[in-house]
Amino acid sequence: MNITKDAVVQFAYELTDQAGTVLESSQGESIAYLHGHNNMLSGIEKALEGKAADEQINVTLAPEEAYGERKEDAEQRVSVKHLQGAKVWKPGMVAQINTEQGPRQVTVIKAGKFMVTVDTNHPFAGKTVTFDLTVKQVRPATEEELSHKHAHGEGGHQH
Repeated sequence: MNITKDAVVQFAYELTDQAGTVLESSQGESIAYLHGHNNMLSGIEKALEGKAADEQINVTLAPEEAYGERKEDAEQRVSVKHLQGAKVWKPGMVAQINTEQGPRQVTVIKAGKFMVTVDTNHPFAGKTVTFDLTVKQVRPATEEELSHKHAHGEGGHQH
């Protein structure tokens, strides 16, 4: 089966910057997403369209197709209780915070006892990045996945 809208795609990846430094990796584990429903970076969806299981793809993405351009006015003060990922926060640490648009990574700029100032830009915003992707599996989405608008099961959302 080829990757088209409403397919559940499982893939493994390695993400590098322009210098070839590994920024992130699925370490061989598959992640799953529902194709064509804005659940994945737009540049990744475009690169995977029409591909099949066992294909390997190397794609370099400009910031606008990946994590976006950096916004200079992206500082925000939030309560420490909203940050996930550590018990004690220091400048430079990356935290996860839940927003109305879903989970988001933020970078701590200044940490206090009760409040922190965070940079809401994604840590890779403004960077041109390269993904080495290996498609592990492609299958039709279930009715439940289509109604929930995300993939379930291994590598996907767990209810």
